[in-house]
Amino acid sequence: MFGIVPKTIWQKLNPPNENNMCTWAMRCLLIEDENKLILIDNGIGNKQSEKFFSYYHLSGDFSLKKSLSDLGFSTADITDNFLSHLHFDHAGGGIEWNDDRTGYQTTFKNATYWTSKKHWANALDSNPREKASFLKENLLPMEESGQLKFVDDGHDLPFEIFHSDGHTHGMMVAMIPCKDTKVCFVADLFPSMHHIPVNYNMGYDIEPLSIMKEKKAFLDMATSNNWVLFFEHDPLNECCTVELTERGYKPKEIFKLSEL
Repeated sequence: MFGIVPKTIWQKLNPPNENNMCTWAMRCLLIEDENKLILIDNGIGNKQSEKFFSYYHLSGDFSLKKSLSDLGFSTADITDNFLSHLHFDHAGGGIEWNDDRTGYQTTFKNATYWTSKKHWANALDSNPREKASFLKENLLPMEESGQLKFVDDGHDLPFEIFHSDGHTHGMMVAMIPCKDTKVCFVADLFPSMHHIPVNYNMGYDIEPLSIMKEKKAFLDMATSNNWVLFFEHDPLNECCTVELTERGYKPKEIFKLSEL
């Protein structure tokens, strides 16, 4: 998760267990905008095999459906599911077993599923590095249902999109207007607050030099405009603003989204 950064340094940020595994979140974002209820990403889901889940040791009692229910919503209320990218920990929850477990169906029956043409092509015909992260059962039912659309063809989503290729080709960062700033769902551009330094990147990134350039370009805009970074994988920190110091980019204010 921290690439070439020595373990003696990164273990202070997210202490590993005896198997060198760290605790991470799969935090989604729900946006209410007039007649739209937009979900960004959808987590890992629950349809994979016991063997598959044994690799990741899921814990806690959170689930997407429970979180929606706690807010008074159901999966049927989602009008749009914007997918930052299609790796299984970001897009696995959008497809579920049908009632008799003979096949798959979309989780959000009334929603449009949004991705980009570049990323869709990348997911269906992936490189050996990423192939295991793109599961056909997470992808094809979106298309087969007729619910899949591409932002390239135009969209009515209430936010701008920052496009990134360093983690995976065609990843998208939603930049949502909120009060006097933007809340940016930074996905795997910055998996956690501790990935803000430009050279703190994941071994999963397919183009390490590209993602460093993209991170710097994004951080320049974020610091100039006091944007809020919303973290998908950080187990403790939901949001922060960023500042440029003599030692590089650093978190400025750290807070929960509810405190904005």
